[in-house]
Amino acid sequence: MYLAGYTFVGDDLIIGHGDFKYKVIVDWGNLDKLTTPVSDCHEMVQDSKGRIILLTNNTKNNVIIYNKDGKLIETWGNKYPGAHGLTIKNEGGEDFLYITDTEKSFVVKTTLCGREIMKINRPSGFDTADNKLNFVPTETAIVENGDIYIADGYGSQYIYIYDQNGRLKSRFGGPGKEDDQFYNCHGVAIDERSGIPRILVTAREKNQLKYFTTSGVYESTIELPGAYICRPVIHEENIFLATIWSGDKGDNTGFISILDKDNKLVSAPGGRVPQYEGSKLKKMTQAYQVFKHPHDVCVDDDENIYVPQWNAGQVYPMKLIRV
Repeated sequence: MYLAGYTFVGDDLIIGHGDFKYKVIVDWGNLDKLTTPVSDCHEMVQDSKGRIILLTNNTKNNVIIYNKDGKLIETWGNKYPGAHGLTIKNEGGEDFLYITDTEKSFVVKTTLCGREIMKINRPSGFDTADNKLNFVPTETAIVENGDIYIADGYGSQYIYIYDQNGRLKSRFGGPGKEDDQFYNCHGVAIDERSGIPRILVTAREKNQLKYFTTSGVYESTIELPGAYICRPVIHEENIFLATIWSGDKGDNTGFISILDKDNKLVSAPGGRVPQYEGSKLKKMTQAYQVFKHPHDVCVDDDENIYVPQWNAGQVYPMKLIRV
């Protein structure tokens, strides 16, 4: 029987709704904890070779690279204690990583082997004598011209725009209750599904996603009540989001949110069935404890999902195989 978005097929746990159902592989990313430990598993991406790259704040190995079967390929990184955000961008045929460090308060661009190319520290030019802005960046997104959008989600609540050489151009947002402001602008992504690039920003504490033009002009808001979402991940015509807490922000909660091309929640693996009253989504909650604070999703080219988790007992990422 399919109940509240989960069922068992033999020994396999199947979660999700509608066309987005997945078999859960809990131990997909398990490694030797002595030689390749993790702390918080924050974010994951797939590179152009099909490899799955994990970012963790364990400084024995900040970056862990897997194949799709969960086999370890290589590790590197021992100097990013606040490793938090991981974005990949192919530039001139080469993949580069953009890492945010919330303890050292910078963004660093690296090769896939860990060689540092550029570092962006706390922005200057906006401070006044009475307003010294904190800078604790959580995420980045890069448009085709190379401009870098940095979400200062644990700091000033601004989205800073830099050019490809790390020169500050402008900012938008800031703390507040207005439509064009944020409280915990945790994630940022480039949404090009309409043919025109727009900036999609998470307002996590408000359970919202907000659209802006590339110059930072507010456009619209998507309401996702009960879903404390991390960064938006756009794959084909859908938006995927890790929901780190659900309902009333309870401990060890969370699920995955999947939006369709019209930005309607159509599946919530680990959460209850999405229900709408007219155009308004009813408050979402966790239905079955598959996850403990999922922090990101990586959707591979086979439509499978990889899920790293925060504050979950130093567990390795799991894999959701689409069925």
